Amino acid sequence: MRQFNERVVLQAVRLNGSLPKADLARLTGLTAQTIGLITTRLEDDGLLLRQDRVRGRIGQPSVPMALNPDGAFSLGIKIGRRSADWLLVDFTGAVRARETLPYDFPDAEALLPEVQKRMRAIQDGMGPLAQRVVGVGVAAPFNLGGWHKMLGLSETVSDQWNHIDLAAQVQAMTEVPVSFAKDTQAACVAELVSGRGRDLKSFLYLFVDTFVGGGLVLNSHLHGGIHGNAGAVASLPLQVASGGAVPEQLLAHASLWELEQHFKGKGLDPTAAYDDRALEGPYAPLTEAWIASAAQGLAQCVVSGTAFLDLDAVVIDGSFSRTMLKRLIEQTTLALRNYNWEGLWPAKVIAGSIGSDARALGGALLPLHENFAPDRDLFLKVTS
Repeated sequence: MRQFNERVVLQAVRLNGSLPKADLARLTGLTAQTIGLITTRLEDDGLLLRQDRVRGRIGQPSVPMALNPDGAFSLGIKIGRRSADWLLVDFTGAVRARETLPYDFPDAEALLPEVQKRMRAIQDGMGPLAQRVVGVGVAAPFNLGGWHKMLGLSETVSDQWNHIDLAAQVQAMTEVPVSFAKDTQAACVAELVSGRGRDLKSFLYLFVDTFVGGGLVLNSHLHGGIHGNAGAVASLPLQVASGGAVPEQLLAHASLWELEQHFKGKGLDPTAAYDDRALEGPYAPLTEAWIASAAQGLAQCVVSGTAFLDLDAVVIDGSFSRTMLKRLIEQTTLALRNYNWEGLWPAKVIAGSIGSDARALGGALLPLHENFAPDRDLFLKVTS
């Protein structure tokens, strides 16, 4: 109970900012005496910091307590189909260091040593603070070698990843605990904790990357499903199966891999799909055509998700420019007008707030949650 109450206090400060002890007692329902004992312990442990006294109110000046950014750290590692990212995150969730490694497709024999090398380099750069790293969170697709024919990969290269336990591999590289999450669910965690999840209780989360994917939040908790695969929208069929024909999946229309192929076909740099160039010069017409097609597929996904889940909203984010995200949401919203919404409450489609860092950031937040959040399921909300 003592540890739980400490975590409740930390979560209240995390979600509401610096707070005096009186406000902490009101928000948490704990007595003033208990709050005093807890904040003293947390201050001694280096997790809370006293702020300057606030004067000018009736009564004694209050002393707000805030999270100590150096109180704890975690490392998030995202391994994707086009790049790997390492983020060092402090106790407030701020990114303190980053590493990025682009590639055409990850080769396990080359990438795994690089994972260890860069992880150690970040920790070495922390000096004495390295002892405050509480864990590593790994975010990667469940089926990294999947759809190998679409990606133009050999079955050997694809199958290589099907026999690798990434969490176990990374755990062998470090003494701190390692957590694992599907990459788009990790991104959903980042949005839940640091983005739209502060205002929305239930939402479908869609992340557009090399492949499109997603996550699901119900009543402010990440819903993983039986296999941890809830929100696997890449596999959503876009037509009714009939006459023996296999319907196309959403990933064939709403993934940046498709846009890469359009760029390649015109002799353009495929990596432009992930930056501002996508809406400039010779890239722009191809990107606009892709947005129009992707929006149609995403709209069907939104309607289907709304029918099954009756959500507050659908949050769309991706590893491309904010301007491109805005255009995609505008076109998706227009496409939704073509559907019959009778019997449904139309869903709001809104932009995610994290962007391309979402998967690595979500991975980094997992160890912080496991060590300091009161709800072991995911993120008990303490709000005013």
